[in-house]
Amino acid sequence: MAMSEISRCSYHVFLSFRGEDTRKSFTDHLYTALVHLGIQTFRDDEEIERGNNIKDEIEKAILHHSKISIVVFSKNYAASTWCLNELVMILEHKKSSKHIVLPVFYDVDPSQVKNQTGSYAEAFTQHEQNFKSETNMVQRWRNALKEVAAIGGMVLQDSWNRFSRDTN
Repeated sequence: MAMSEISRCSYHVFLSFRGEDTRKSFTDHLYTALVHLGIQTFRDDEEIERGNNIKDEIEKAILHHSKISIVVFSKNYAASTWCLNELVMILEHKKSSKHIVLPVFYDVDPSQVKNQTGSYAEAFTQHEQNFKSETNMVQRWRNALKEVAAIGGMVLQDSWNRFSRDTN
C-alpha cells in the first residue's frame, strides 16, 4: 500500500479493543506510542465528539477513514457484542478493499480465539442464550474470530500489564 493511500485517510489506524480489559493498560500505551510516532489513530474515547452517534462514528472510522485496524484480543473481547460487530465490519471491509488487519493477542492464545475456548467459549454460551433468534449473527461472530485468528499477529502475555503497574 502506497503512503499516499494512507495519507488520504483521516486515520492511519483504527483500534478495536475491549475497554475494560486493556483501555488503561496495553491499549493506552499502544495508542500513545502510535500518536508519538505521528500515526493518526482512532480510539473511541478520544475521537468521538459528545453528542455524536457512537455506532455511526465507529462505522465511518472503519469503512471510510482508516487504512489499518489493530484488533486487540483480550480475555473478555468476545463477551462484547460491540467488539464482535466491529470485528465483522473490519473483516468485511478487508475483503472489499486494501484494508489491513493486524491482530494482537493480549494475554489470550490465538487458538482460544480461533476455536472459541476458555473465556471465548463462556462468552458464546451467553451469546447463544441471548440471541436465540439471531443464530446467523452469532455464527458470523464465530466465523470472524476464526478468520482473524488465521492472520499472522502478535502474541503478548500479561507481563506488559505487570510492567506498566511496576513503572507507575
